Amino acid sequence: MAAIAATLSACAVGPDYVRPSAAAPAAFKEAPATDAGWFPAAPADTLERGAWWQLFGDAGLDTLVAQVEVSNQNVAAAVAAYAQARSLVRLQRAALFPSVALDAGAKRSGGGASIGAADSLQLGAAASWAPDLWGKLGRGVEGAQASAQASAADLAAARLSAQGEVAIDYFALRDADAELALVRATIAGYERALTITGNRYAAGIAPRTDVLQAQTQLANTRADLAALTNQRAQLEHAIAVLIGKAPADFTLPPAPWNRTVPAVPLALPSELLQRRPDIASAERAVAAANAQIGIQRSAYFPSLALSGSFGSSGSRVADLFSASNSLWSLGLSVAQTLFDAGATRARVAGAQAARDAAVARYRQTVLTAFQAVEDQLASARALADQAVSRAAASQAADLTEQQLLNQYQAGQVAYTSVVTAQASALSARRTLAQLAASRQAAAIALIQALGGGWQAPPGAP
Repeated sequence: MAAIAATLSACAVGPDYVRPSAAAPAAFKEAPATDAGWFPAAPADTLERGAWWQLFGDAGLDTLVAQVEVSNQNVAAAVAAYAQARSLVRLQRAALFPSVALDAGAKRSGGGASIGAADSLQLGAAASWAPDLWGKLGRGVEGAQASAQASAADLAAARLSAQGEVAIDYFALRDADAELALVRATIAGYERALTITGNRYAAGIAPRTDVLQAQTQLANTRADLAALTNQRAQLEHAIAVLIGKAPADFTLPPAPWNRTVPAVPLALPSELLQRRPDIASAERAVAAANAQIGIQRSAYFPSLALSGSFGSSGSRVADLFSASNSLWSLGLSVAQTLFDAGATRARVAGAQAARDAAVARYRQTVLTAFQAVEDQLASARALADQAVSRAAASQAADLTEQQLLNQYQAGQVAYTSVVTAQASALSARRTLAQLAASRQAAAIALIQALGGGWQAPPGAP
């Protein structure tokens, strides 16, 4: 039976699927030279194992990302969607084979006083099969398989997205911890500065405005501390949800921040088409849409159905197995639509238009992927350049703050200069911490743009 189905499916109508072309440049425009310093050579298999987050060397991040696979509800929904898509493939394949049904029944009937009761038993089996003469069912299987592969890619995309969000939020939280430590240390310094100005005012060698300025700066910085505390709490809540926990049941205590910015192995543009799950999903959607064209075209041709049945009836169970009480039948039916006012032609045209739309979406997804990589390469390079300048600026601001405070205590400068220097120094320190988190976030975004650790299964298109 399977051989017959395979032979008949060779007559499948509709276009065979050919992967649509898409623009793929020879190299990324924003890719730096290997001697640029920030992008040392790295083996390409670093990301192939999938655990891309381990490039950051942070045990706390490793623990959190491991929980995404198990507890993230978006990933769980994608897993269920993939299982549903696979069941639809099995459903489509089942239509290629005959169906057999068994029917049994018993009935007791009677009438008036002159008519006695009688028993009637029936037992029968029926089989039916619609040969796939024009490949409609085969195209249905092709479409279901493509949809299942698209669902697998969607699952990979959901997993990569959740992992990236956890990593970005985690490093933002560590940045908040670092800034909180900076602000607390700064508050302690401002409290000492307030004591100094208070003593100088009490001694009559400084105006009261110096005390008021010190109080203002201290109060504003304490307000910044409260805002940072709230920001950290919200990041902790977001991480809890990403790993499938209620915020009340999750706490992430402060810990040392590993500010490593890994060198990400850069895939070739052509490899990007195989690595990114969203591109794979869009390409499989084209294959599914292409199969629909054949399904709709099959309506131009007649459909054939074979049926057969065997059964028997009697008043006793023994009669059911008597040849004299047996009935059988074989049937062949052919159906052909002679006139439908162009409905079939319209459905074929609609399927072709849907395929063309899927091709356009696929090509747009490819272009967007290349843009994402170029954007993150440019961002990573700019942030690396900023890091050098910001570090120098922070160091200079710290020296300026200390010198002006010493000069103020010696009565050489007004306290306004000290306030300005202190605000600049704190801003430079916080900017430097934020820049470290931004560089790590850019590295994560680049990894995601390159497809992360997602690998197409062997033999997949």
